[in-house]
Amino acid sequence: MKVKQIALLSLLLLPLSANAAPELNIGGLYDYLDGNKSTLLKRVRNGGDTTAFVKVSVAELVYDSAGGSREIEMDGLQAEQRGLIVSPARLIVPANGMQAVRLLYRGSRDQERYFRVRFIPVLPEANDGFAITEAEAEQYEQALKVGVNILAGYGSLLFVRPGDTRYQTEVEHEPGRFFVPNKGNATIVLDHFKHCQANGQQCEAATKHHLLPGSRREFKKESGRHYRFELIEGGTSREIEFKG
Repeated sequence: MKVKQIALLSLLLLPLSANAAPELNIGGLYDYLDGNKSTLLKRVRNGGDTTAFVKVSVAELVYDSAGGSREIEMDGLQAEQRGLIVSPARLIVPANGMQAVRLLYRGSRDQERYFRVRFIPVLPEANDGFAITEAEAEQYEQALKVGVNILAGYGSLLFVRPGDTRYQTEVEHEPGRFFVPNKGNATIVLDHFKHCQANGQQCEAATKHHLLPGSRREFKKESGRHYRFELIEGGTSREIEFKG
């Protein structure tokens, strides 16, 4: 324990510039857990110049028939009540270092489920799970005081696919518009979606769309425009391309 405390103190005592602060990078903002898998490893990097103390929280997103959603907090529930467990839920990420968290899904796989995982840098306190003393916590807060206002958290969205994942997607055309309906039971992605003039000029900025099961997306179709996107269905993808 003494060795651990000395190592932690060395992190807290790293030289700090006037604007010292952690800078988190959680990689992709969207993660996908296939129907035959139950665990996913997510890496959290700190590109800042001081140690990051990070709390990880989980909430389930539940969608209604109109497409609206509400969050159900998982923090504080018993392990058997949580659909998704994150381990560890407290991270100490050194400057220019990396730590990893494991996402473990233990819920049912009869339909797709969605979880928001938040990584929040905090000012640590004694007895809050970071295993530091009150004096160490106060020292860290004083050293970081100038940069505390720019601590920024990040959230990612985890799609947990059903056990019997099925995809059924076809583009439907009508005069002046087209539709992409998701008739399967797992989310599909329209990636690098853009349209340009026939000569490849005046392109709109590429966008990315997630379509939940049972939903459909409508797009305007203009004469003379060239439409293109990558349709991603789980681990497979295909290029969709047509003219307006």
